[in-house]
Amino acid sequence: MPSPMAINPNSRARTVLQPLSNFHLTPPTTSFRSIALYNLSNSQTLIYLGTNSGTLLLLSANPDHSTLSLLRSVTVTDGSSVESVQVFGGIGKVIVLSGEFLYLYDSFLLQPAKRLSFLKGVRVFTKRMRSSENKLNGLNCEGSNAFAVVVGNRLVLVGIDSNVDELNVSYSILKDYQCIDGISTMVWLNDSIIIGTANGYSLVSCVSGQSGVIFSLPDVSSLPKLKLLCKDWNVLLLVDNVGVVVNADGQPVSGSIVFRLDPDSVGEVSLYIVAVKDGKMDLYHKKSGTCIQRVSFGGESVGGPCIIADEEDSEGELFVVASPTKVMCYRKLSPEEQIKDLLRKKNFKEAISLVEELECEGEITKNMVSFVHAQVGFLLIFDLRFEEAVNHFLLSDILQPSELFPFIMRDPNRWSLLVPRNRYWGLHPPPAPLEDVVGEGLSAIQRAILLRKAGVETSVDDDFLSNPPSRAYILESAIKSMIRYLEVSRNKELTPSVKEGVDTLLMYLYRAIDSVDDMEKLASAANSCVVEELETLLGDSGHLRTLAFLYASRGMSSKALAIWRILARNYTSGLWKDNSLKSGLDDSGSHVLAGKETAAAEASKILEESSDADLVLQHLGWIADINQVFAVQILTSEKRENQLPPDEVIAAIDPSKVEIFQRYLQWLIEEQDSCDTRFHTLYALSLAKSTIETLEVETSSQNSDAGRIEETTVFDPKTSFIFEIPVRERLQTFLQSSDLYDPEEILDLIEGSELWWEKAILYKKLGQETLVLQILALKLEDSEAAEQYCADIGRPDAYMQLVFSLLSTHVQIHIHSKDICDLFSPHDFSNDLRLLDMYLDPQDGKEPMFKAAVRLLHNHGESLDPLQVLERLSSDMPLQLASETILRMLRARLHHHRQGQIVHNLSRALHTDARLARLEERSRHVQINDESLCDSCHARLGTKLFAMYPDDTIVCYKCFRRQGESTSVTGRDFKRDTLVKPGWLVTR
Repeated sequence: MPSPMAINPNSRARTVLQPLSNFHLTPPTTSFRSIALYNLSNSQTLIYLGTNSGTLLLLSANPDHSTLSLLRSVTVTDGSSVESVQVFGGIGKVIVLSGEFLYLYDSFLLQPAKRLSFLKGVRVFTKRMRSSENKLNGLNCEGSNAFAVVVGNRLVLVGIDSNVDELNVSYSILKDYQCIDGISTMVWLNDSIIIGTANGYSLVSCVSGQSGVIFSLPDVSSLPKLKLLCKDWNVLLLVDNVGVVVNADGQPVSGSIVFRLDPDSVGEVSLYIVAVKDGKMDLYHKKSGTCIQRVSFGGESVGGPCIIADEEDSEGELFVVASPTKVMCYRKLSPEEQIKDLLRKKNFKEAISLVEELECEGEITKNMVSFVHAQVGFLLIFDLRFEEAVNHFLLSDILQPSELFPFIMRDPNRWSLLVPRNRYWGLHPPPAPLEDVVGEGLSAIQRAILLRKAGVETSVDDDFLSNPPSRAYILESAIKSMIRYLEVSRNKELTPSVKEGVDTLLMYLYRAIDSVDDMEKLASAANSCVVEELETLLGDSGHLRTLAFLYASRGMSSKALAIWRILARNYTSGLWKDNSLKSGLDDSGSHVLAGKETAAAEASKILEESSDADLVLQHLGWIADINQVFAVQILTSEKRENQLPPDEVIAAIDPSKVEIFQRYLQWLIEEQDSCDTRFHTLYALSLAKSTIETLEVETSSQNSDAGRIEETTVFDPKTSFIFEIPVRERLQTFLQSSDLYDPEEILDLIEGSELWWEKAILYKKLGQETLVLQILALKLEDSEAAEQYCADIGRPDAYMQLVFSLLSTHVQIHIHSKDICDLFSPHDFSNDLRLLDMYLDPQDGKEPMFKAAVRLLHNHGESLDPLQVLERLSSDMPLQLASETILRMLRARLHHHRQGQIVHNLSRALHTDARLARLEERSRHVQINDESLCDSCHARLGTKLFAMYPDDTIVCYKCFRRQGESTSVTGRDFKRDTLVKPGWLVTR
């Protein structure tokens, strides 16, 4: 948007110097030749003026009262002009150059002058200036109480004794060097003297006297001029209208400054260089070289050259310009006044640039910078430049967000007392609502347009006139800019009341531009909104989703859930606005479904964290009707502090929502480790019932046409994600893993069904082994499972029972030797016999299961009792068909018998060997003499009782009692570390 108000074309113009007072030379019989200033105090500055007629004038300036008065006038010489005046403020003396002699005065010109007769023919004269960092280097003088004079072709450095009162000053010649001819100007800075001649500028070391050329002047050029810049302790060298800044070593330190004309004289004021010429004074910025201010004080003809004097103190505020017959005093405006002047002219960029410069130079504090940014921001608001205003607000550290509240909500309001009554510099009107600000701004622009049409120049921008924006556009821009500032302010450290104002008013602004996404984002996140201020606004505008989010974030869960319930039931009535679903308007059915699911999802997020059982169960039903997955997430949430009472939850679950019921019980059992037998039994009964219904549906679907398939299929896409595992598999897994349910109740439910696997598991839990084997072997015909069950229960008759059942039939089967391998795994095979009985005699008119019997004999035949197998063979079966198998069984039994005899005999031999070794140990003798010692206490044994350990260590009886009978002196514990000695069975 173009700026409504035009900016001054001379954007760099500013007011730095302000006129203070004037002094006219009367009668104008002479003219001013030299000038110097001395700041005596904050309220008095002495001005010394030398004339061409040899007179020295003393003026007194009072900046506080804007007065300039003549104190006295003295005649230095007759017929000779006063060429130079130097003030030595530290010792209260003034030295004047006139008629090639130096004259000493006191600072108030009260005493007669004293001529320095030891210096004759002085042409140039300057005093020494020292920076605070400079150290004396070979010169025997203190501070700046020294000066340099050019006498003929000699450069003489003179020191002044500052400890002498009145005019009886003693001098000392510090240095005396040969110098070049034609010196017309010079500056002494630290330990270097820069001199200027018609040929150029040179640098002379005041310590060694050596000189070097800085640079040469063109053949045709004006006289050289030098100016000491006390602020940075540099020197300005003039070449016609170009100024070059060098340091004390003669090295350039910044860019050159190009003046309008070749100046008569130059001075320094803070960050600027002042040049005068033809009755005009120009201020140039030191760094940029830009002309900042131009002051005219004498017209085009002032009767001669002008001279300038500034205070040696870089922070001085007084500046004096003298034309031939007139003295003009100027005062440097304070930084605040300079900034105010620019802001009044609407030079905002220049004001900020000045602030940054002043901060860099250390003339203003950081708080002042923040203050100016805030002031500029307020001015830009009333200039309808809202985006720029917020940019400055964000750069201000002192601006409080509450200062912008009046722009958003009319007073009085909840936060009126939080707004600081700070008018800053009084440059802008009091804050008002944005609608009023925009209205007043547009009215002002309309008035300016009318004046423009009447031929009156105004500050209205031409681009703005050619393309004026509408009121709505400007207001929207203002609101968006305020939103940007408040969004950033939310991340600052604010008081609770200010936080409430920021968030609440931010919601107001979002509502004003109908930014639904931002409203919901703010309402759903952590916020400090005042609900009472927003309930009516959001409710009347139809932003119920935002209101629900706001209720939830502020802990009003019941109100939030009530809104989500209303929205879910009345989605099609247009009670809410969901921008995320606008793309689905083409499909109204999916749009409604997605909208309801969104409401249920948001409600479930609230209930997942709630420990209020009544509230959760109150809203569980309608959420389950929309999406059962959400209902399960609510009931099984780990986010709440206290879990819901299981009994109340189970009672509240709709019986038709079977999967929710099952998933909740599964969560209680598996994840909450519930050991309540009621829950285990309920879960098993529910799974069994669902499994039976599933089997019935599958059976009916196989016996009906496609139409009936569609009628009987009960598949709900909304619940397909609750369980990924089929219900029967879940039932079998649970029946096998849990021991806390009641198997008899489950059996009563599935007794008439075809759930044989489940029955086998339940009978196994009840210990009905025969029924389990019958189901596995005969009903399910799962021989592997039957054999594994026999191995698990391990009795010797199980396998034989199956074999008998197999071989008792009249059907002949050829059993080859390759089908029965000689695997040997010794264990109890009673169940193998029983299983064999079932295979050979399945009962209920079924034929013997020969393949299963052959497999059983193949795996476990060597371990079965051959006699029992033969007893179970059918009398009609030819013996030669099983002779090879029976022969292998008999050989295996004989092999086992012989192996047993070998193991028995080996065991008896080891036992005999152990008894013999023990007898030998007990029969051992030990000889004790007078020299025998106890291996523990080293006492002589003599006739004492003693004991000997298996490792042949001997101790007295006392040590034996202390050591114990299982641990010897060596620390060996014979109970843990057995000592083995080879017996006769090993040695032989």
